[in-house]
Amino acid sequence: MAELVLTGDNFEAEVLKSDIPVLVDFWAPWCGPCRMAGPLISEIAAEHEGEFKVGKVNVDEEQELAAEYGVMSIPTVIAFKNGEVSNKLVGLNSKQMYVDLMK
Repeated sequence: MAELVLTGDNFEAEVLKSDIPVLVDFWAPWCGPCRMAGPLISEIAAEHEGEFKVGKVNVDEEQELAAEYGVMSIPTVIAFKNGEVSNKLVGLNSKQMYVDLMK
């Protein structure tokens, strides 16, 4: 399954009310490190389907969501469990570090 495109309209249903954990990538198309993280996030989405969901928030289009979760620099990847923030990584990291966020 590909990553979900998350917006203010579907964030609550897809993330906050999800019955499985959700990894959310806050990114922007002009951000170099975000473009480098993108393929890693896509691989994680494919490899962990059913275990947790993976979503992406374009911070240019969803500034309110970014502000609500204190996203100051991108990429920022946040793990949500039971509708709550459980973990957060800022900057480009390894694929394993992103997966470890979900543990």
